Amino acid sequence: MQEKVVLIGAGSAVFTRALVTDMVRKNWEGELGLVDTDPDALDVATKLARKVLQVGDSRLVLSASTDRRQLLPDTTIVICTIGVGGRRAWEQDVFVPRKHGIFQPVGDSVMPGGTSRALRMIPAMVDIARDVLALAPNALFFNYSNPMSAVCRGVRKATGANMVGLCHGVTGVANRLATLLEVPADRLRYTAVGINHLTWFTEVRVDGQDAMPKLREIATRKLAQLEACGHSQVVANLPDPSGTMSRDQAGPSISDPLTWQLFALTGAYPAPGDSHVAEFFPHMFGREKAFFGKTLGIDAFGGHGFESIIERGDQSFAAQRADAVSPDPLPADYLSQDRGYSEKVTDILNDIRQDAGNVYSVNLPNRGQVPNLPADAVVESPAVAQTTGLRPLILPPLPPFIAGTLASRFQWVETVVEAALEGSRDKFVQALVLDGAVGSVEQAQRLADDLLAVQKPYLPQFARR
Repeated sequence: MQEKVVLIGAGSAVFTRALVTDMVRKNWEGELGLVDTDPDALDVATKLARKVLQVGDSRLVLSASTDRRQLLPDTTIVICTIGVGGRRAWEQDVFVPRKHGIFQPVGDSVMPGGTSRALRMIPAMVDIARDVLALAPNALFFNYSNPMSAVCRGVRKATGANMVGLCHGVTGVANRLATLLEVPADRLRYTAVGINHLTWFTEVRVDGQDAMPKLREIATRKLAQLEACGHSQVVANLPDPSGTMSRDQAGPSISDPLTWQLFALTGAYPAPGDSHVAEFFPHMFGREKAFFGKTLGIDAFGGHGFESIIERGDQSFAAQRADAVSPDPLPADYLSQDRGYSEKVTDILNDIRQDAGNVYSVNLPNRGQVPNLPADAVVESPAVAQTTGLRPLILPPLPPFIAGTLASRFQWVETVVEAALEGSRDKFVQALVLDGAVGSVEQAQRLADDLLAVQKPYLPQFARR
């Protein structure tokens, strides 16, 4: 396939090597441009990508620049994986709220951490989108960066750019459910809809037969086990910046108890796991020892805390650097090894070019595909890949509990988007109150000021105000 692909945020610890590996494995031809504002991270990504092309005997032409405008002209595919401020800024999104008694396991999607991250991410992504519209107006435009719904909504609201959000979460959970149902993943069919990192499996079928009854039986057993062990063996599926951690813990422990509780309560299975799902219920779990007797981000998931996520990301980048600068070539089996998250973008692009009609989980504005969610809210739901792009499937209304949970969260998205675009402290405070983790307006104001102070280098729109 002849394409000109530009990856913006190429210094990512998880995405770049997976994307390059996928392109080589699928024998893509054309050009690959790597962009990162950090020259050191870009140098590591470029050297590693060059080695991947060599080990795969690829005919892709590689280029790199710290200035995206140099590489964007004539681009056919733009993929964004940026993280403004990197892992050091991400740490503060979690550490600062801890000082206010608010605990988060991830802090990149919702709660105060996701709210703070959105303030950094949205203006940067809007600037990228404007350059894409000016220099590559016909390019397919994909985003991997969190908070997914807020970033995609902010870009569309400010620029109208046709940005599509991609995440591996739904696919990962589908594979996990197939394992639980003891069937190959390709026999599973499902419908999953919601907001990124709280996407509800409302249907699961195996060979055309309803698999929900069997999953309810599994839920009954797991919740009985949870009750019997007194919540002492709770674990969860944690985000993994390295792309190498096992997604399912083994042994007698109970994985993702909140997920199973919500499934038993609603009849729909929330994805992608407790470490993300719990953050959408901060009024229940955001305090110390509130998550089944444990604390989110500290000891809730088998002893793994937030610091372990950051550590694995640092270790992953260090490993990439070692591979990149080593005088030795990559091992011959490099392309067959697990190389992190590709978000199925190469499959999606192949299917669009070939009008294949396969269905993927994507993040797009609600234009009626979910009738009882707000119009234009960026929902995660099934879409068909065809020549004209990704067409969302029309779905039935969601049950009131699920629709209500999502509707309030989409209003949080609108509020934080306005705060980010306007540089408004008041709307930042509103978003923190609407999120639900704070206990009062006064606490929200103090937390907002602390986060604005520590993230000041990445928030020029607030300085202008």
